[in-house]
Amino acid sequence: MASEFRKKIFWRAVVAEFLAMSLFIFISIGSALGFNFPVVANKTSTRSQDNVKVSLAFGLSIATMAQSVGHISGAHLNPAVTLGLLLSCQISIFKALMYILAQCLGAVVATAILSGVTSSLPGNSLGLNALSEGINAGQGLGIEIIATFQLVLCVLATTDRRRKVYPGLDIPGWGCASRAVSRYISLPIDYTGCGINPARSFGSALIANNFENHWV
Repeated sequence: MASEFRKKIFWRAVVAEFLAMSLFIFISIGSALGFNFPVVANKTSTRSQDNVKVSLAFGLSIATMAQSVGHISGAHLNPAVTLGLLLSCQISIFKALMYILAQCLGAVVATAILSGVTSSLPGNSLGLNALSEGINAGQGLGIEIIATFQLVLCVLATTDRRRKVYPGLDIPGWGCASRAVSRYISLPIDYTGCGINPARSFGSALIANNFENHWV
């Protein structure tokens, strides 16, 4: 831990996580807060394809950030991914804690900026995760666990150095994961607003000052 603390490359990686997370949240949550057809309380106000728009925004923005800072920090951009890499002994505890702190701070900063940009938007939820009607906390938790597990499994499996490369299947880890993000968001968004990223959920909950069912 002491050796990492003194290395410039370590702090560069932490800053990269913060900046990438800020841009990722601004783009992805901003797409859900559109003035024309926003997603409010897990429901699109008018056009049904807005869920597709939001899913693609999340997937493409995380792929872009991964290409931009992946060589610097690994582009975790999700405390769940960082925790998965910690449990698989790929990063240290200190690095995991600093990454999670940077991710949460980046999410808060981006959501605060969006709060100012969209201050005149009626019913502005700031991307707050909430349980849909007919979904209780237990059901929502089950959906979040499955979706998050699939995302982390995809990242760990595709970045595993022991993975053999087969012709036609050599897909970079985050390239595959970005597609997974697009797919996984399209399902849970109608049930829980799709957390699967604790930092992204924390940013919206903190700025909106609403932690109802945040634990889910």
